[in-house]
Amino acid sequence: MDHPLVYVKESVIHGKGLFAKQTIKAGAIIGEIAGKPAADDGPYVLWLDEDSRLAIEVQNVFKYINHNPEPNACYYDDLTVVALRDIEKDEEITHHYGECWDE
Repeated sequence: MDHPLVYVKESVIHGKGLFAKQTIKAGAIIGEIAGKPAADDGPYVLWLDEDSRLAIEVQNVFKYINHNPEPNACYYDDLTVVALRDIEKDEEITHHYGECWDE
């Protein structure tokens, strides 16, 4: 599926990554995560609430957002992906997965 703001290509961080097709301004909504409920962990599973074990298996281009301890995007509770700062054209879009990924 073609997305107006992002594209997928090989990443120096890990495997494939998500990249900006154009400059994306800080605070802009990049898109919305779509998927199905997940019961177990996996490569494209996003844990929404670790206490209640709510998770979604991401099934659109946003599954390619890689981890970065200094991210340029974040996920909101409504599953929108928002730019934390200006993201330049062809820059990889990243998210901080959580403290366990930094160890």
